[in-house]
Amino acid sequence: QVQLVESGGGLVQAGGSLTLSCATSGIFFVIDAMRWYYQPPGKQRQLVAHISRDGTIKYGDSVKGRFTISKDNAADAVYLEMKNLKADDTAVYYCNIEAPGGYQFWGQGTQVTVSS
Repeated sequence: QVQLVESGGGLVQAGGSLTLSCATSGIFFVIDAMRWYYQPPGKQRQLVAHISRDGTIKYGDSVKGRFTISKDNAADAVYLEMKNLKADDTAVYYCNIEAPGGYQFWGQGTQVTVSS
């Protein structure tokens, strides 16, 4: 079965950096898009960054200029480099991939806590 496992979360001081990784397994299709979402405490899940099969990248407004999404096509992995972290970035971060036809798979999430 398809599995996504996030890693790299943790506690960091404001202004610090973290890099999240999402490893996949069981992939039997060409991935159309890979995304990172976050869910701050008490809020809805929101898109952080998106990278499509052709390499097109989009970011949420709050992370532009600070976060960088990248992928490893050979490994079907996606990464999120986060710099200049702010307290508002505190959230559970989820990896998401989209298969042809629109079906989406999710990881279990990794906690990022930014102390101010």
